[in-house]
Amino acid sequence: MKAIVYHGYGSPDILRCEDVAAPVPGDDEVLIKVRAASVNPLDWHFLRGTPYIGRVQFGLRKPKSTRLGADVAGQVETVGKNVTGLKVGDEVFGACRGAFAESVCVSESDVVLKPEALTFEQAASVPIAGLTALQALRDKGRLQPGQTVLINGAGGGVGTFAVQIAKSLGADVTGVCGPRNVERVRSIGADWVIDYTREDFTQSGQHYDLILDCVGNHSLSACRRALNPRGIYIIIGAPDGRWISPLPRVLQALVLSRLGSQSLTPFLARRNQKDLILLRDLMAAGKVTPVIDRCYKLEEVPDAIRYLAEGHARGKVIVSLG
Repeated sequence: MKAIVYHGYGSPDILRCEDVAAPVPGDDEVLIKVRAASVNPLDWHFLRGTPYIGRVQFGLRKPKSTRLGADVAGQVETVGKNVTGLKVGDEVFGACRGAFAESVCVSESDVVLKPEALTFEQAASVPIAGLTALQALRDKGRLQPGQTVLINGAGGGVGTFAVQIAKSLGADVTGVCGPRNVERVRSIGADWVIDYTREDFTQSGQHYDLILDCVGNHSLSACRRALNPRGIYIIIGAPDGRWISPLPRVLQALVLSRLGSQSLTPFLARRNQKDLILLRDLMAAGKVTPVIDRCYKLEEVPDAIRYLAEGHARGKVIVSLG
């Protein structure tokens, strides 16, 4: 089968679409014919091996795993002997490793049935970005109906999900984005939209119960000024760096949290089948609609990652296998 592989760290230019052995599912796994996958900043960091401190885990001189892609949607082709909830032919979506390929093996617990009305491309956009937005707002941010939330980077992959999920939780939502995304962010439910080229939300005098920061383009002290006295600031995105970034920002946030009543905290999503089911139900009910910027073919994955790394994607970037 065809798959995108890399054998060293570097730019998207080192990625190759090669013939590799087809995977064989374990007892608790299913083999999925990939119909679509999506690109995440995670892929860019794995490819470059940054921050360098992460290579202690992922491989010092070269990556331990040669495959990229963490979001998948497709059809079940084979099921392991312990799999009881899925059958051949089921259309599913979920999280995996190595999704940029024609087939992939996934644990039964990491995928759920795809809503019939949802395309494979839409379903593939959900796992990493959707889980990040949901868990950050609901669990880390403890968002309640009537609270005010600001989403910095509301036009991106996590941001477009966060706007809609926050509205479904009953919040008053302000989205911060670039001028190209103002109408899009408003159309998906934001009560207020700030064009960052015209207004700095940290200087506006407005205060929020929760700030979900998908960009990290303001100092923590500036962001604290935009929080209510007991507000919560969640770090999703941070300035890029080769060595240890975003560790300094994370450590600073933890120190500042101890010095006052505001909570400043980093966040990483976790795989959770129940949360995938919740996201599926929100989409089936029309409360969340994935926003897709553009689609690429499997052999165009280098271009897809290169485009995402530019930082101007409007929603999710998809790899479609037809």
